[in-house]
Amino acid sequence: MPEALAPAVNLLGYDADSLAGLCAGWGQKPFRARQLMRWVHQRGAADFDAMTDLAKDFRALLAARAELAVPAVVRDHRSTDGTRKWLLDVGGGNAVETVFIPEAERGTLCVSTQAGCAVNCLFCSTGKQGFSRNLQAHEIVAQLWHANRELGAYARAEGVATDRVISNVVFMGMGEPLQNYAATLTALRIMLDDNAYGLSRRRVTVSTSGVVPMIDRLRNDCPVALAVSLHAPNDALRDELVPLNRKYPLAELLAACRRYLDRAPRDFITFEYVMIDGVNDSDRHAGELLGLVRDLPCKFNLIPFNPFPGSGLRKSKPERVKAFAQRLIDADIVTTVRRTRGDDIDAACGQLAGEVRDRTRLHERMQRASRVIGIAEAR
Repeated sequence: MPEALAPAVNLLGYDADSLAGLCAGWGQKPFRARQLMRWVHQRGAADFDAMTDLAKDFRALLAARAELAVPAVVRDHRSTDGTRKWLLDVGGGNAVETVFIPEAERGTLCVSTQAGCAVNCLFCSTGKQGFSRNLQAHEIVAQLWHANRELGAYARAEGVATDRVISNVVFMGMGEPLQNYAATLTALRIMLDDNAYGLSRRRVTVSTSGVVPMIDRLRNDCPVALAVSLHAPNDALRDELVPLNRKYPLAELLAACRRYLDRAPRDFITFEYVMIDGVNDSDRHAGELLGLVRDLPCKFNLIPFNPFPGSGLRKSKPERVKAFAQRLIDADIVTTVRRTRGDDIDAACGQLAGEVRDRTRLHERMQRASRVIGIAEAR
């Protein structure tokens, strides 16, 4: 294809090595790639003409062959607690959600990696829509780039004060990051690069439902903080709640977690555990958990289930969550209960679904949820 007809490349999805290669192919010296990365990610430039320390002929070349394109914003929701959620159009009738959670000492951005999700955990509303496609690296990074612009971070870089800045990024939005490994890895490398966002490995977290081979690859390629969606203390129950467990059962998953700790930026694995009334929240379940992780340095993040239409599941009662947490704390395991944020705009954990098509049989899901509750109560 002649260069004049070639599609423009989206620079948001190029990490340091690939951007250097791209610039070299255009006859540019290596330092131009570093300059370009700083303009795009540190300063949030959306116009090549604004990149004033680049030569005019290079800016003209960029205008002809490159772009800085982000998904269009369909909705911008603001919660009463300060949480903000953007619904982004990624084409083909698909939308993904990005959530910013402001706190006193940090600002956390929750990004999506897929349109929909194929894991289909029983308690997660994102699974209602089924799986459409993986996001490309530039679509993942664009969520951070867009949020920085909206929250004034780029104004801050120019010396204008702002009280909201993104210090943490969690890959906990729509989709399973490790089932979109290549794009997730590129996005991570961009977020960690000192010429881009310069985030600490300790402040970037990838959450997975347990894709064991990719946990090992992440350990070797780009170890960041790891969070594992556990949600059950035994294989029989986890098979129902997290279907991926049938392929990678608990023994394999926990072994991968132990291997990951060799290179992890933190000396523990975070386990996420959604508290579902009558399903996984009894004292017996807590005891099983303690046996499961007795030799694995870890932290538990208990997440009260966020109900959604048709789930057939109920949130654990506050006193049950407290008792469950205390059982873990008494065994010297650091345990927190996640404070629900943004539930008034459906931005809380497990509620990210977007205004997209429902690709599942809701009636069958409701029947399955009822069966799981019956099994748990019978034990």
